[in-house]
Formats: sequence, C-alpha cells, structure tokens
Amino acid sequence: MGAEAVCTASFKGRIAEGKARLEMDVLQFRSADIRLSIPFREMSRVTARGGTLRVTSAAGTASFALGGAAAKWAEKILHPPSRLAKLGLKGTWRVSAIGLDDQGFLKELEDTVALLSIGRVLKPSDAIFLGAHNETELARLEKLKASLEPNGALWIIRSKGRPEISERAVMRAGHAAGLVDVKVVSFSATHTAEKFVIPRKDRSRESL
Repeated sequence: MGAEAVCTASFKGRIAEGKARLEMDVLQFRSADIRLSIPFREMSRVTARGGTLRVTSAAGTASFALGGAAAKWAEKILHPPSRLAKLGLKGTWRVSAIGLDDQGFLKELEDTVALLSIGRVLKPSDAIFLGAHNETELARLEKLKASLEPNGALWIIRSKGRPEISERAVMRAGHAAGLVDVKVVSFSATHTAEKFVIPRKDRSRESL
C-alpha cells in the first residue's frame, strides 16, 4: 500500500503535525508528540468526513486531517487489496520462488499463476521471488536477472528491521546487478518486499 502524507493528527487531547503512513495492515503516524501504530485488525470503527479520517481502536480514537485523501485511505483500510494484487500477479504468469519458506504465500501463488517453480528458476520467468536472509544471498541477483522476461519483476523478500540484510544493502545489490527499484510492499507483519525491474533502455537487448 505504502501511502504517505504529512498531516495534523489528534489523539487523546494532543494535536501534532507529522507523517502518516498507510501500510498493508497498519496505519502509522510519527511526530515529536504523537507516535501511533494501529493494526487494521484492531480497528473497530473507520470513518472519513470533511477531509478527516477517524480511526477507533481499544487505545482510543485518532483523527487525521488528510483532506481529499481521507476517503481513499478509509476505503483502503476497510477493503484492503489482497497481497497478490499488490504484487501485481497475473494468472498467465510463469513464476519462480527461491529461498521462501512461507507456505501460505507459496499456496497463494500455486492457486493463482499458470506455472510455479519452487527452488528452481524458470527461464524465462514473469516474476521471481527471492527470499533473502542475509547480504551474501544478494549476490544471485545478476544471475536471476538473466532469467527474467524483459518486462518481468524480481521481488526480494526480507525480514523487517534485521541488521543481516538492510534496505540499503538490497538497493545497492539491485543497482549493482543492473536493475532499478520501483516499488516497496509490506509483504507481511514481519517481512518487506522490494521490487526490481530491468531498465527500459536495456529491455530490447535483454530479450535478444
């Protein structure tokens, strides 16, 4: 989801300007005076009126002055897109999954795409999902890139907030492999997914 906005928030009598962020399953707000992280599953009421998003949970009611974005954020909270929709999966795709032990996600892929290879890379693949646990595993990116369709996607799935594999390390490895980063998705409560693609200027060459 990954929507962000600088706005004014109100919570328990405090008012502050800060940054609100809407992730796949949580609404966050950060400022000097107010720090909130409200999972969707804990929200009992969500409304958008007059440009203000109001969210009620066991902790209380928080209001966010988002203007025209308030209704859109409320809709995303109340009717969030599926994980596969956020990842852009299509039923006709050939997909490879490497280093992933999320059986629920693998089952989702199996039920959705035309062909799924687990542990072995299909050539060509419309999408490759690489589960990376440390920086050394990112050395595979250039080789995996050669197995992508010219307009395919290479997704790197990593644990959030782990020093063994930082966002900076993932970006550096992707760029070193000749890829560009285009999207970040909150894959789950514990993992992040970063999407890389072949630059447009190189796609005709890659397909030769």
